[in-house]
Amino acid sequence: MDFNEDNELEFGNELTSWIMGKCEDWRDHYDDVYRQQHEEYYRLWRGIWSGEDRMRESERSRLISPALQQAVESSVAEVEEATFGRGKWFDIRDDYQDQERQDIQFLRNQLEEDMKFVSARKSIAECILNSAIYGTGIGELVVEEVTELVPATRPVMDGAMRAIGVEERSRFVTRLVPVLPQNFLIDPVATNIEEALGVAVDKFVPKHIVEEGIESGIYFDVDLEEAYDDDKIAFDTEEDSRYDQDKVRLTTYYGKVPVEMYNAELYGEVLAEGEEEDLATGAYIEVIAVIANEDQLLKLEANPYMMQDRPIVAFAWDNVPSRFWGRGVCEKGYNSQKALDTELRARIDALALTVHPMMAVDASRLPRGAKMEIRPGKTLLTNGNPAEILQPFNFGRVDQVTFAQGEQLMQMVQMATGAIDTAGIPSFAGSEATAAGISMSLGAIIKRHKRTLLNFQDNFLVPFVSKAAWRYMQFNPELYPVNDYKFCASSSLGIIAREYEVTQLVQLLQTMSPDSPLYATLIQSIVDNMNLSNREELIAQLQQANQPNPQLQQMQAQQMQIQLEKEMATLEYLKAQTAEVMTRVQQNQVETQLLPFDAESQRIRSMSVGMRDEDPTQTDFEQKTKVAELALKEKDLNIKEEAMRNQLRMAMMKGGNNG
Repeated sequence: MDFNEDNELEFGNELTSWIMGKCEDWRDHYDDVYRQQHEEYYRLWRGIWSGEDRMRESERSRLISPALQQAVESSVAEVEEATFGRGKWFDIRDDYQDQERQDIQFLRNQLEEDMKFVSARKSIAECILNSAIYGTGIGELVVEEVTELVPATRPVMDGAMRAIGVEERSRFVTRLVPVLPQNFLIDPVATNIEEALGVAVDKFVPKHIVEEGIESGIYFDVDLEEAYDDDKIAFDTEEDSRYDQDKVRLTTYYGKVPVEMYNAELYGEVLAEGEEEDLATGAYIEVIAVIANEDQLLKLEANPYMMQDRPIVAFAWDNVPSRFWGRGVCEKGYNSQKALDTELRARIDALALTVHPMMAVDASRLPRGAKMEIRPGKTLLTNGNPAEILQPFNFGRVDQVTFAQGEQLMQMVQMATGAIDTAGIPSFAGSEATAAGISMSLGAIIKRHKRTLLNFQDNFLVPFVSKAAWRYMQFNPELYPVNDYKFCASSSLGIIAREYEVTQLVQLLQTMSPDSPLYATLIQSIVDNMNLSNREELIAQLQQANQPNPQLQQMQAQQMQIQLEKEMATLEYLKAQTAEVMTRVQQNQVETQLLPFDAESQRIRSMSVGMRDEDPTQTDFEQKTKVAELALKEKDLNIKEEAMRNQLRMAMMKGGNNG
């Protein structure tokens, strides 16, 4: 579509005025509520004195205690160590249905390489520091195409020789640019980036950068002017130098604008002939606008990112309910720091009155025009006895209680901020400087650091990695396949937490024998938590030492097999002996049971013989009948005896098989 040049100035001024009007309202709110506090936090952290920091009119000392500086640096170092201490500071998860893990590993390695190329760790560390000082860390994601120079060789003279030089490669990169709070504007009623009407980054940039953007076509072709100095964009400190040349005030707006203003600015009121109407609809449209010096529109386009997200990430060191701006380390320790500074300055002011010599003089008895100064070797002229005219005096001595008060105030700073070094743990624990007391104190400190660490990961680190990956997927799909990946932070424990855990593991290690299977695991955990230069090598050697020797393992298996066979043979021998004994017992039992049958058989035979001899009067038939009955009884006994013997044989055979 053709740009309507007749309406360019009119609609450009209208949209620019609307955006800058919102930005000025947001800046006024920041200046009224937060600016003075942030300036003072910055001075306390840097140790820069200002007349506004006096607690009394007669205060002459300009000393600033380093307690708050130590708290900021210790807290920031704890979060940085927990995030970057292991080298790998983010990871990627895929869905459960995807069984191919090679794409995940390739994407993670490529993203780590691109992060190193743009020094992402340095930018993240600066955002963490800003959050500790001001309460909120803010970063802007900037996508740009850069030219990379790499060493290369080329064949020349039909491959007979090779030329050495450099080769130019163009690549898309996503940088994280830390943003100071005085350079960031946000809707005051919003609590996060996404729900705000818009956000803006307002800062001075070198003029040549904007001119290069105009020449390359990134910005509109306008008559660029130099910016005038503005104290609102920079803190008013003595170290700030005012330089009014070769700089441009650049306001980058990410947010919504009225649709009618966007359509009028981008298309004008007249469409080109044959073009279809393709204007944005709705009340608002998400845009990116760049304005120079508050009145020159350099760029305007609808949100070009495929996820329609704003390229700003921010997190609060400590959340304030229903507020975007958070609560940092300086704000937590502010009152204790001011009390400590007042105590130290009062002591130094009083020390000057007690250390430096002073002299009480009778002015009427001094020579006319005499200059009363005290220094070594100076001759004092008096009109009369010097002992009556001159008298040295002082204001007494400084009370020693101020030392104890200063120490208590320093502990109050540590108590307010939760920042403490390992050397200060016993004093922080106080009278409870036992193992249990120190453990309880460290537990409270670690919980506060863990709370900040989780807030940083959820609101800043993971969103930054996700948005950076989306940019690479959109502008470099050859290396970054478009897929729904889930990113997560791979942080670990901080320094204090790791030292505390090492102490607990050492105490646990002392309670078990070196032959315990958990002994090697505990040693490996201790080494893993230590910040050693060769930690990885030690862990690898420990793992290798814990792996079994194949030859030794084979010998142990053979010994176990021999021992098992020996025990089995012994068991079989015992079973055979037991079966033999049981067989003999059963045989004796059967024989005992057969004795009555034998006796009865003998008795029947005797009766049959006796019947023939004792009663000859019986008929032959009667005798035969009685003999037949006795024979039947004897046969029955023989059958029962044979059955008992069969049972005995079966029992003996069964015992032999078991043996």
